[in-house]
Amino acid sequence: MYSLSRHIRRASPILSRRLATAAPVKRQPKDEGTISAIFTTLTPGEEHAALPDRFATLKKEIFKDEMVESWREVLSELEGTVAEIMEKGNTLVTRVSYEDIKSGQVSQAQIDHIKQVGTVIITGAVPQEEALGWKQQIRDYAAANFGRFPEDNIQVFEIYNSVGQTLARTHPGLINTHKFMLSLWHTSSPDQVRLDTPISYYDRLRIRQPGDAKFTLGPHIDGGSVERWEDPGFRTVFSNILKGGNHWRHHDPFDATPRISVKSDLYNVPNACSIFRPWQGWTALSSTGPGEGTLQILPNLSIASPYIILRPFFRPKNPRSDSLKFEDWELDLDGSRFPGSSIGKTQELNVKSHPHLRLDKTMVSLPKVEPGDQVYWHCDVVHAVEGQHHGLGDSSVFYIPAVPLTLHNAHYLRDQRNNFVAGLPAPDFPGGEGESKCTGRGSAKDVSSAEGRRALGFEKFEAPPLAPQAEKEFLNNINRILEL
Repeated sequence: MYSLSRHIRRASPILSRRLATAAPVKRQPKDEGTISAIFTTLTPGEEHAALPDRFATLKKEIFKDEMVESWREVLSELEGTVAEIMEKGNTLVTRVSYEDIKSGQVSQAQIDHIKQVGTVIITGAVPQEEALGWKQQIRDYAAANFGRFPEDNIQVFEIYNSVGQTLARTHPGLINTHKFMLSLWHTSSPDQVRLDTPISYYDRLRIRQPGDAKFTLGPHIDGGSVERWEDPGFRTVFSNILKGGNHWRHHDPFDATPRISVKSDLYNVPNACSIFRPWQGWTALSSTGPGEGTLQILPNLSIASPYIILRPFFRPKNPRSDSLKFEDWELDLDGSRFPGSSIGKTQELNVKSHPHLRLDKTMVSLPKVEPGDQVYWHCDVVHAVEGQHHGLGDSSVFYIPAVPLTLHNAHYLRDQRNNFVAGLPAPDFPGGEGESKCTGRGSAKDVSSAEGRRALGFEKFEAPPLAPQAEKEFLNNINRILEL
């Protein structure tokens, strides 16, 4: 067991004094492992395990007769959506200039399109040479601590705490971009979530070498699997879809309020995100385009989510038929089947489990990006990674999502900060000694801005003098959680 107080004193005398009487890390570290633990597509021959019988009961409890009409409408609308995606491909993914974000020149039409597709590329926030410098720092850090840079290891020894990652997470261009991305959401509970206050969520990085065909993540959605139906909070998020009839059209994927109480990791497994993470994202460290091992997305949010939520309640009348017609499908309420769902895994999809999405035709590769470009996709967007990297250079990214301040997220931020100081993996990820014995890892001293230090949990959150009392109390509670 590592002595957290010893690492804190070594890293920062100020933080040591502040946390001298703090409680130890409150959550148990996850088991050691890799990203493959949460994906069946990364384990050859693995199949989704049958769900316990209690899921059959759950399915019957959730079902309403009106959902049949919802299913009919969704299938009808999907036909046009699939045709549009097949016609337009990745041109549906829009680019937004960071200069337009800073000057407030992003149009409402652009915002509406981002919300419809659920994915956006942000350009110009980070100079190319700076992003390339971060990648070189990673190479040097890995070589110094692990003997050499692992050319055949796309996960780079599960690195979380490097200087390059620390600088990227607290870069003003990224923080300001996160404010913009979070502003696309709304809430009726401003005393529970601050969408104008991004915090950092530590994730890994990818440096994928040309020719690689091992890192093949099939179509999936992170942030839970069966939890979408099993967790009452998640069912609230999708309540309009589950009401049946045409209520699915009123589903609002950008309402933060019901998401605050969602339990997306009911089974506490490594690699499962346990916080409210509205936007997943990465920052490019290389030039990467279609065919070069890049991200793939289903460029539609408004119709894909209703289909995915309704799918477990219906099955083809003839299992050997490929018909997608409404009349060739029937209710499926007599078993525990939730297609693509497993306990302790991510939600996976394929042409067999979710045939109407036509994933072989609708998963599109991102347009070309350059070092420093940022990509964000909504937490409900179906995404994947190209099966093979056919490019000539590495395909490299830092995974850096846009995450707001909430009470629950603050608990995680505290534990993540303590792990960072000790050189341990972030709490949601596989455990072990991590980088605790590494030299030259990142620290709070690498962050020069107060805003960056707050995002990492090293500084108090202060309310303006004239702020409402509820806002002041919220931030006071946050600071108590952070033990600052």
